[in-house]
This record gives sequence, structure tokens and C-alpha cells, in this order.
Amino acid sequence: MDFFEKVGETITDKSKDIVDKAKDLAEIASLRSQIGTCEEVIKKNYLEIGRLYYEQFKEAEYNDFVEQCTAISNAKNGVSALEEKIREIKGV
Repeated sequence: MDFFEKVGETITDKSKDIVDKAKDLAEIASLRSQIGTCEEVIKKNYLEIGRLYYEQFKEAEYNDFVEQCTAISNAKNGVSALEEKIREIKGV
């Protein structure tokens, strides 16, 4: 085998390695994207569970999350007050 054939084989082998690596990286990126999508679904549903729990038990005196429910209620009241100020500034 002469020099140029060896160089050609080496280039071909390295090209295949690069293509394989690129395919692996693309597949990993796709899988990570799918993981991100799954994590978003989990996060969305955790938030929905929390919202439903809050709506159901916000008035209860004895629940494990009185402090958090109170904080949410206070924050909602604050948002309402700030939105009212914005409406006043806009003259609405």
C-alpha cells in the first residue's frame, strides 16, 4: 500500500469518526431537549397541584402550609393594589 492510499484510508476513517461523533452529539442534544420537555411537564403539574391545594385550603386554619398560603394571599393583594395604582396612573 502506498503512502497516498494510507492517507486516504486515514482521512476516511477520521471522517467516519467525526460523522459518528456528530450523530451522537445530535442524539444527545435531542434527548436533552426531551428531558427538558418532561421536566417542564413535571414543573407545570407541580405548580397546578400547588395552586389547587392553595385554592382548596387557603381558608383552613389548620393545614401544613398556613404560612405559604398567607404569603400567597398577601402577594395577591399586593399585585391587586399595584395594578390599581397602574390603572390610576393611566386614568382608567
